[in-house]
Amino acid sequence: MTMTEPTRVVGAGLDRVDGPLKVAGAAPYPSDVRYPAMAHAALVRSTVAAGRIAAIDTAAAEALPGVLAVLTHHNAPRLRPGPENNLGPTPPPPLQDDRILHNGQYVAVVVAEQAYQATDAARSVTVTYERAEAALDIDDDRGELKIDPFGFDGGRGDLDAGLAAADVVHEATYTTAENTNNPLGLFATVAAWDGDRVTVHDSTQWTSNVRTTLAQVFGLPEAAVRVYAKYVGGGFGSGLRVWPHTVLAVLAARVVGRPVKLVLSRPEMFTGVGHRPNTVQRIRIGARRDGGLVALDHEAVQTVAMEDENPEPVAAVSANAYACPNVRYRDRQRRLHIPCPGSMRAPGEAQGNFGLESAIDELAHRLGMDPLELRLRNYAEVQPQYGLPWSSKALRECYTVGADRFGWSRRDPRIGAMRDGRWRVGYGMAGVSYLWWQMPCAARATISRDGTGYVRSAATDIGTGTYTVMWQLSAELLGLDPDRVRFDLGDSDMPPAPQAGGSGLTGALGNAVYDSCRNLLRRFLDRVADDPGSPLRRCTVDDVAVSGGRIHHRTDPRRGESYVAILERHRLDELTADGASSPPEAQQVGMAPAGAFAAKFVEVHVDSELGLIRIPRVLSVVDGGRILNEKLARSQIIGATVGGIGQALFEETRTDARTGRVANANLGDYLVPVQADIGDLDVVFVGGPDRLTPVGTKGVGEVGLPGTAAAIANAVHHATGVRIRSLPITLEQLIAPS
Repeated sequence: MTMTEPTRVVGAGLDRVDGPLKVAGAAPYPSDVRYPAMAHAALVRSTVAAGRIAAIDTAAAEALPGVLAVLTHHNAPRLRPGPENNLGPTPPPPLQDDRILHNGQYVAVVVAEQAYQATDAARSVTVTYERAEAALDIDDDRGELKIDPFGFDGGRGDLDAGLAAADVVHEATYTTAENTNNPLGLFATVAAWDGDRVTVHDSTQWTSNVRTTLAQVFGLPEAAVRVYAKYVGGGFGSGLRVWPHTVLAVLAARVVGRPVKLVLSRPEMFTGVGHRPNTVQRIRIGARRDGGLVALDHEAVQTVAMEDENPEPVAAVSANAYACPNVRYRDRQRRLHIPCPGSMRAPGEAQGNFGLESAIDELAHRLGMDPLELRLRNYAEVQPQYGLPWSSKALRECYTVGADRFGWSRRDPRIGAMRDGRWRVGYGMAGVSYLWWQMPCAARATISRDGTGYVRSAATDIGTGTYTVMWQLSAELLGLDPDRVRFDLGDSDMPPAPQAGGSGLTGALGNAVYDSCRNLLRRFLDRVADDPGSPLRRCTVDDVAVSGGRIHHRTDPRRGESYVAILERHRLDELTADGASSPPEAQQVGMAPAGAFAAKFVEVHVDSELGLIRIPRVLSVVDGGRILNEKLARSQIIGATVGGIGQALFEETRTDARTGRVANANLGDYLVPVQADIGDLDVVFVGGPDRLTPVGTKGVGEVGLPGTAAAIANAVHHATGVRIRSLPITLEQLIAPS
């Protein structure tokens, strides 16, 4: 951050720049978009999980008032498969044949003048099926088992020799349930064609990907597709892929020749925009008597749809978490007749961390060691796979600060020894070594003659605060007061940006914003390079700093001039510059890119008779690199922690074993934590800027979720002696015979 004087804006807990619009109900979400003569679409979904459509009768629907079209596999135009990206291929295009691959699959779309007319007509479509036997269970060997589906399987050392040399070997199986993202905002798509060009408003976390995908599916040049996602009502990963309903909205608009809006219902959200796949994990850990790990074997099986690829490494969480010389990690996928899964906050890490950190706790118990001491004993000072130093790592500080703040020393190591009246009290903890993720990104910066700055990129803000932190960063880098800067996003015509996911957007976008602002400063200096009247003549970007709307010599702030003066003297309305960032290669920079790290400390209370669980407090200590806005970063950790509590105690998407129907596809039956379930959530940030990039961030959107479930399960064991290896934790698991 050498362009500016000491930080004035970045890091401050400024209020969200988008807050006033949101609390006033004035933020334009995709479902709020209106066009003249706009029609509405509704979906018809399969009621079986496998087979074929024997017949589909649309006559009754087509005869209803207001109906404009009913599209099925019989009359829908042919579509091209979507492209593959870093999250895998696009889900198969809809309405292309008569096959049924999962319950809830779209078999028709109805377009009508009004939304209620489309919904009513959709109920009038009659479908007859030739049913086939469906594979629905992760252990059903009728579903293909894909070996090393991501190409990530690996390890180091000699696992068998390590296990043979171990004094203690712990082996167990851990399972996690399927979860559904359930953002508050129902996903919506509005599509409007103008000749061979289409404008799409979509609930997406990745406008650039929607643009690329729709262009390929419909055979258009990318310049003919414009995608807006100015505001999205949450996502938690469900907006990372281009789902079939988006394609259908665009298709329907083309067929009827009018703008079309399609808003999913809550049950449709359960089958149409992904879910966290369930897992079965088998873990073996070998250790010496002194606690030193000598072997770690982690194999995970997860579910995937019949014709889909969803890269979500689970076992790979064990690759770099601890300094163990002999490691093997393997992922498998079982193909089933289920809806396409997708990323859900901390994909892979959420499930894999539960297995690993539960196993570490069990090993500590067998060794008679404090669980915290065992983790510190096996702390990875360097990146274990490469042997390179981390670009930054403050996990040890997370552990020590957390233990002191939480009062870990007050933990009685005896199982069931701590009580509060009828409640059994347990302390549990877990470590988190979150993966590093970054993709190429671009941004554009402008300063106008009125002295205001405008920075933009096609990125999406799904509620994480991207608008705000990039506004702060832009103001700091340009040396302008925040009220003189506007940051904009959510438009695919802006410079391309990666997905808002993987905790990688802040780093990628922040570095691109840095580069664009630095290039803009260079353009101003180029204008005065040979100007004898400018105090900045022949200065380079390394010679100057910016503040108060002025460029000035770094050593003498009096020697400088304002942006406005330069623009006026050269008769320019504005100057603009582009910037970009690319992920660095570990071998090139001589260090291992480090994601965020965290330590979770949890206190649980378990009712001795009823098995009820209460969580009075959770402490999250996080190394998130440079924190651009502590208020928003804290909110991210709090929200993720609540999600982790949901994974641990509440959330489970239940599928009927006979029909493949999601049995609890609503927010009445799919349980999520509410305010009464949440105690004190304390958050502390440690560490400092990561040295890999100029901005020094790591991203904190997901690191708050992994570790929560494991720490809760470990605390439950400390309180009750019952070892939980399956999520969610239920009363039945805790009410055991005395």
